[in-house]
Amino acid sequence: MISRRLLRVKILQVLFAFYKGENDSITNVEKEFFHSVRKSYDLYHYLFLLLIDLADYAQSRVVTNRQKHRPTEEDLNPNTRFVDNKAIDLLRECESLKQYAVYNKLSWVNYPEFIKKLYQKISCTDYFKAYMEAPECTFADDKQLLVNILNRELEWSEDFESILEEQSIYWNDDVEFMVSIAVKTIKKLEEDVISSAKMLPMYRNTDDEEFGRRLLRKIIVNHRSHVTLIDEYTKNWDVERIASMDILIMEMAITEILEFPSIPVKVSFNEYIEIAKFYSTEQSSNFINGVLDKIITALRRDNKIVKEGRGLVGDNDERLLSVEQE
Repeated sequence: MISRRLLRVKILQVLFAFYKGENDSITNVEKEFFHSVRKSYDLYHYLFLLLIDLADYAQSRVVTNRQKHRPTEEDLNPNTRFVDNKAIDLLRECESLKQYAVYNKLSWVNYPEFIKKLYQKISCTDYFKAYMEAPECTFADDKQLLVNILNRELEWSEDFESILEEQSIYWNDDVEFMVSIAVKTIKKLEEDVISSAKMLPMYRNTDDEEFGRRLLRKIIVNHRSHVTLIDEYTKNWDVERIASMDILIMEMAITEILEFPSIPVKVSFNEYIEIAKFYSTEQSSNFINGVLDKIITALRRDNKIVKEGRGLVGDNDERLLSVEQE
């Protein structure tokens, strides 16, 4: 489930802290990296728990309104379409979600005001009103409502962001990706099929987990030699003015290109250019693009880049085309 892009970002974050700190070990950095990955997986589950709690809050309102001293007709005969949302019912019955939440102590119980405020906000939206007032409601409609809530209500919510910061320093950078994975999970739900409500595994396969571990270790082991290589191709730049994040991103790219023969050079190159756009300065992607292009050309000339595997024939000598050149 967790993509290699996110694994690269997690490694970037823990290594940036590692190089800024003192007296740490590779073992501790590795533990920190896998802890940050686990927290991302926590957030994936936490999003589903939020949807369930929103429905629970709606149900509590129904009960409260019916118990009024003088209930209205609407109080006595409420629209329970959201309360009865079948997609939420499937999530509620998902054993892997329930077990994971209990084991990792994930809950929204301490944030009742946020649940209330978010429900009130959602209930005023056009998409929610259309869902509640439609003459008929299909299972596809139930799923689409949850997709709309995740896609439209969380990323720009200051309250949601504040809660994430309070619980984990890792979560704010993970929201967009984890929302997209949660949406994919919801879209795969099948009506009345409890087994369709299953949480995706943390890693797509063991190769991805090993990729993260090996990349992290290789970057640290080759740190000095790769920084020296970068220095060689940035001689015309004031080293003090080169962002340390830029150097780390190039260091990661060089390590991946040299140490992972099954990953095409262009894949690694483009991945780190994209990461630079989000995690470094405004001009960084162009700067990193130019320096890496020169370094890769030199490494190819010296036959230091070796790629193996199906579809990679010729990748050893083909000159890299940068993102802008393409």
